Amino acid sequence: MRRSMLLLAASVVAGCQSPLPAVNPQMAWVEFSTPFPNDKLLMAERLDNQRLRDGRFFQVTPGSHELIVRFDFEVPGGGGGLSMMSGPAERLCYLTIRYDHFEAGQRYVLQGRSIAFTPGARLYNAKREIVAEDRESYCLM
Repeated sequence: MRRSMLLLAASVVAGCQSPLPAVNPQMAWVEFSTPFPNDKLLMAERLDNQRLRDGRFFQVTPGSHELIVRFDFEVPGGGGGLSMMSGPAERLCYLTIRYDHFEAGQRYVLQGRSIAFTPGARLYNAKREIVAEDRESYCLM
């Protein structure tokens, strides 16, 4: 039993460290960024309503797509008390971004950010111009 648990743990860790696939020049590449230290995790969750196997990036065909990302970040005062003096807690949100003009061979950056309890996401093109923002968010906490 212990050996199987160790094997399972090792395979999970190895899966997280696998290299990113080669960039396909016929597709657009979307990578992730979080500018603030309390923003812990931004991962690809769904592409056009299909669950993804690798949450580290999106690689999409040219045209229109809906991206859903998981965004985990810390919020103040989540330690069970009513005051802001209690410790921080994590908030888990899903953000939906729709963009109609993905171009083949282009790189985009999806940046997740939080201000207090409010999550947000912006999609930037290679010129660092905002081309889309989240249009919907759903948070579990």
